Amino acid sequence: MSSVADKSSSDTVPADSATPAELEQRRLERLQERQKLRTSRFDIVTSLFLSLILFIGTFVLMLFLVWLFTRFEFPPKPIKPSIENAAGRGPNAEGTERDFDPPAAEEVEELLEPTLEENIMAVTNAVSSVAATVSATNFSATDGKGDSRPPGPLGEGEDIIPRAERWQLKFSAKNINGYATQLDFYKIELGALGGSIQGVDTAKNLAGSPQKYRIVDTENEKRLYFMWTTPGPLLQYDRQLLQKAGIPLPGRQILKFIPENLEGLLEQTEMQYAKANGHDTVKEIAKTIFESEPDGSGFKFVVTSQRYRKPRR
Repeated sequence: MSSVADKSSSDTVPADSATPAELEQRRLERLQERQKLRTSRFDIVTSLFLSLILFIGTFVLMLFLVWLFTRFEFPPKPIKPSIENAAGRGPNAEGTERDFDPPAAEEVEELLEPTLEENIMAVTNAVSSVAATVSATNFSATDGKGDSRPPGPLGEGEDIIPRAERWQLKFSAKNINGYATQLDFYKIELGALGGSIQGVDTAKNLAGSPQKYRIVDTENEKRLYFMWTTPGPLLQYDRQLLQKAGIPLPGRQILKFIPENLEGLLEQTEMQYAKANGHDTVKEIAKTIFESEPDGSGFKFVVTSQRYRKPRR
């Protein structure tokens, strides 16, 4: 029994009793495993290139987004102009107060006392063949104190100068193409009125292929327009552009139609300039001169001069 036990105990080898060769083998195996897990130069270079590609891709994407947002600009919200109801004295003489309107002939006839014949007819209820002749009293418009309203179309309203008389638009262009480009940018249309032609002929898209159309119902045309009061160098450009559109011009007046959005923008620019100079209401403004200037890829109107009205006493 003792011999068997001794034999079995001699077959069991403790872990720390490994031979030096076995320990060296294990050490080499561990080194090989560590070499496999260590980052190689190839991995370092590959990671560097991947990071560089990711950075360049992000940078290019940001540039593309910037280009995209600048390419497709959202238009500003349209500015609707306020409605001005300017008072005007029309053909009445300038004065300090307001005269009463002279009564018409039929109104005078109603106010006069009946004649003797009419009294007899009323009493006797008889038919008379004698007609009463009433001569209307003549009233002179110059007998009073005139009309205190400012010059302009006859009407009641605020004591302001209408925009068509208060505003003046100036353009600077070296040639007709530059002038037409500005008109198209502001969406200003040219028109011709008068002569033997009914209505108003207008033209747009002046820098390219002009498109013309005729406004027959002028009563419904509410856009602000300007007319040439004194001939200027740009008047010839207007004529050439209208002739290019095929619009006849002999004996006709040339107009500029201002779109509603531009009218609102000019109104805002005018009041900003006036308030910066100590004038808070449009009633104080006598004249505002705008000039078109380059602004980036487009143009804008700026106030170059403004005159103010003298206060009424």
